[in-house]
Amino acid sequence: MRVLITGVAGFIGSTLALRLLARGDSVVGIDNLNDYYQVSLKEDRLKRIREAGGNRFAFHKLDFADMAALDGALRGEEFDRIVHLGAQAGVRYSLENPQAYVSANLAGHVNMLEIARHRKVEHMVYASSSSVYGGNTQLPFSVEDRVDHPVSLYAATKRADELMSETYAHLFRLPLTGLRFFTVYGPWGRPDMMMWIFTKAILAGQPIPVFNKGEMYRDFTYIDDIVSGVIACLDNPPADDGAEKAGGSVKPHALYNIGNNRSEHLMKVVELLEESCGRKAEIDFQPIQPGDVPATYANIDAIRSDLGYEPTTSIEVGVPNFVRWYREYHRL
Repeated sequence: MRVLITGVAGFIGSTLALRLLARGDSVVGIDNLNDYYQVSLKEDRLKRIREAGGNRFAFHKLDFADMAALDGALRGEEFDRIVHLGAQAGVRYSLENPQAYVSANLAGHVNMLEIARHRKVEHMVYASSSSVYGGNTQLPFSVEDRVDHPVSLYAATKRADELMSETYAHLFRLPLTGLRFFTVYGPWGRPDMMMWIFTKAILAGQPIPVFNKGEMYRDFTYIDDIVSGVIACLDNPPADDGAEKAGGSVKPHALYNIGNNRSEHLMKVVELLEESCGRKAEIDFQPIQPGDVPATYANIDAIRSDLGYEPTTSIEVGVPNFVRWYREYHRL
């Protein structure tokens, strides 16, 4: 199978590409290598993919929000399925640069739907987010819950992607699966995420910003478990049979939570980071930030029942793995 991956130089995209190549698939990758965080990390991820894939990996540096560039680059490429992971990420950054989210997450998503439609691909899996649950206080979050009240522009764009996908599944019978990711972490992760920020600060003897006085809960999901879920979805397109899918659609469109199915107290993760780093953290308690939610917790019954998804990595294993990788990558 030949799979097109957007955001292939990103955290999840690069790990997915390596896993697909390892099982014998070919990958066409797209990424604009923007400077939202250090480009060198993205280039290092790409280097790993090139070394693993050889001529089974093709890469196009472009912005998928630019339809002319996207269409032109893909004109000579063949692919069976798409995993659309590229997006402008980050809840807080959406307060500073809303246009980046409109371009990448709205226009870019429509462009990928159009590519999937006109190429008649077998299936497109796309990234949504647990952020769509907004201020939902009913835990754990279920794909059947209402998601009409986002608390950040980032969340609103991800919910819009789900709605546009439902439209394409209805109009064009395009098989689509949306994945609501819950706090992904692990080796080769993103520098703008808590695990990296805290590890960097603790090792440097600098204070870590802990919001909401530490009363935060997150469903931390290890990267290997996330990728296993993505591949399970990729291999199983929703059927166009009129039956109700996860998330409520009767079209060939499913929505799944992908999480660890455990909501961990933030301070427990800080303790694990302290142990792994070998030093105590200096904590700077701060109020909750605009757009943040105090707790996330994934109900994964739907993806477990439909596809056999079962996360296996606890934070007691995953956090030390990340710190070990971080030290090796930075030669600390």
